[in-house]
Amino acid sequence: MGRNTRGFERLEKRLTKMPKTIRNETSKALVKSAEETAEVQRSLAPVSVDGSHGNPPGALRDSITATPPGGTTPAYGTGGSRKVPEGAAAVTAGNSGVRYSHFVERGTSKAEAQPFFWPGYRLTRTRNVRRIKRALNKAIKESKNV
Repeated sequence: MGRNTRGFERLEKRLTKMPKTIRNETSKALVKSAEETAEVQRSLAPVSVDGSHGNPPGALRDSITATPPGGTTPAYGTGGSRKVPEGAAAVTAGNSGVRYSHFVERGTSKAEAQPFFWPGYRLTRTRNVRRIKRALNKAIKESKNV
């Protein structure tokens, strides 16, 4: 069992102890943050003029998706297919037709790196963390008032 899987399991345990109203509000912020991150990554993804690997131009850009809690990530997306636990959202690049996103991101001996995934994440991280914290704090305050 990988380190990320254990982290998801610990997070899922902690979140299931939270009241459902708090989880729902936080989930909305997570999904919005994942969608925003995916949008920034799409804007940074390189688009080849002639397509690549037999794909049409923009296939890599179009393969970047945000998966909400309870959804399943694409089989050939970054990190492979897995169910996204409650209290989390995932952003992946790649699918069954686009299996080369990591080569574009990191480069190869024949092609220079064209980072888009991690820079997009870093550009949105602070804003997303603030959004999620605000949603969590608001939900906690509202649950105390009920």
